[in-house]
Amino acid sequence: MKKVKIENGYYLFKLEDLLKDRNISINQLMRETTTDFKVLKRVMTGELVRFDIFVLARLCDYLNCSITDIIEYKSK
Repeated sequence: MKKVKIENGYYLFKLEDLLKDRNISINQLMRETTTDFKVLKRVMTGELVRFDIFVLARLCDYLNCSITDIIEYKSK
């Protein structure tokens, strides 16, 4: 889980842990969701400039989870 601090709280990026728990490789996720490798890595590391709701929807559909299972915001 990657924690990224921002002004009034922080984001938790949980995709990497979710994939490990389900024994899914990033390459498998990339192929089966037709999502660019670099995009997936940014979601895993929290190095995002903005959230792409279409990518998040694709990941949630494939992983059968909610957005908060992938990215979560916590305020201070």
